[in-house]
Amino acid sequence: MSNSVRIPVAVAGLSHHHAHVTDLETFRFPDETEFLRSAGERFKGAILLQTCNRVEVIVEGEGLALTDFLHERGRRGFSLQEGAESLHHLFELASGVDSMIVGEDQIIGQLKKALADAKLAGTASSLLETCINKAVHVGIEVRRRTEINRGAVSVGSAAVLLAESQLESLEGRHILVIGSGEMGLLVAQALAAKHLTAIYVANRTYGRAKALADKIGGKAVRLSELYHYITLSDVVISCTSAPHPIIHRRELTDAMKARCWPVEGHPRPLIIIDIAQPRDVEEGADRIDGVRLFSIDNLRVINEQTMTNRKEEAKKARQFINDELDLFLRQLRRKSADDILAALYTWAEAVRTRERDRAITRLGSEDARIAEVIDDLSRVLSKKLLTDATFAVRASAEDGDLESAEMLVKAIIQGERFSFGKNNSDELNR
Repeated sequence: MSNSVRIPVAVAGLSHHHAHVTDLETFRFPDETEFLRSAGERFKGAILLQTCNRVEVIVEGEGLALTDFLHERGRRGFSLQEGAESLHHLFELASGVDSMIVGEDQIIGQLKKALADAKLAGTASSLLETCINKAVHVGIEVRRRTEINRGAVSVGSAAVLLAESQLESLEGRHILVIGSGEMGLLVAQALAAKHLTAIYVANRTYGRAKALADKIGGKAVRLSELYHYITLSDVVISCTSAPHPIIHRRELTDAMKARCWPVEGHPRPLIIIDIAQPRDVEEGADRIDGVRLFSIDNLRVINEQTMTNRKEEAKKARQFINDELDLFLRQLRRKSADDILAALYTWAEAVRTRERDRAITRLGSEDARIAEVIDDLSRVLSKKLLTDATFAVRASAEDGDLESAEMLVKAIIQGERFSFGKNNSDELNR
């Protein structure tokens, strides 16, 4: 992919492709508002996208400057794209092609929220807003034109499939969902079709837990009752946005003792699937007798199982993404051409008005009609004389050759010698 066009957009971060859940936790920025404020002081625009399986920083600026900025904040080992590659990445991201669960729809809302947060912080530049909105548009169109999300699962429903694979069937089971945000809703909706004996919903705000529980025919639980319902459950799926663990090792150990079978002395197995970022379950909980703990990393196998049916759709999606990227790059280049042409037209207007005034003075007439005719004549001549130059500047810019476009304008305005680039020479010699 050509990077000849100077598109000052860079994207850096970590994702599920090369990072495990612990790496993502370390890389995250807990105070998003403060991060955007500091990024806004260094770049024309900055957006922070943080989901359960990726952390990405999008800036209007150069890749080297973004690398330095992240290094100053102790972040290492991240990927970096800039220019056209960064736009291609954003388009794939919005289309679900780059997701852990290929074809999932949640990324659209997550991109919109990241943009809204940046606008609230005053760091969403016009260029970044244009790029994100275009990526969202491409993502929506990919889903409309292909079946990439047909039969696709979200991270939330993938967690349910993981639980099902561990127990063979969820029918008749007791499930506890912790968290009533977007991910909690997805988990609860996926569970609602599984013929469970009971679904419990716990949340820091009891009213929100009750609202979600009512939607799916479940029972709302207060966080103060959390371990009692852990004792009753076969599966716990936790997906809160808490900045710290909410399931602690000591209390979980006590809860597991209450699950002990009288004869064997070992607790009934408990499956805990922690899909929160940062994690909801305190480190070391997996060493408690009877606990089988899973994280975001374990969902990769679910995507591999469901990806087979969507490989062809992903190919169609990528072709559409490439076509849309070409169109978008032309739009951005055209905008660059407008900036270059502004200098040409400003210069031409100054010459026109100067020569018009000289002509009127030489005629020595105060007839308003004569002055109007001369003004109209000068406008028409100026416009016609610039037509070919305008076309040449736009054509060069749209082909990614901004250097020739700028040189052509300088040759006209400043009388500088114009040297044809390779592309121009080849065209001239045909």
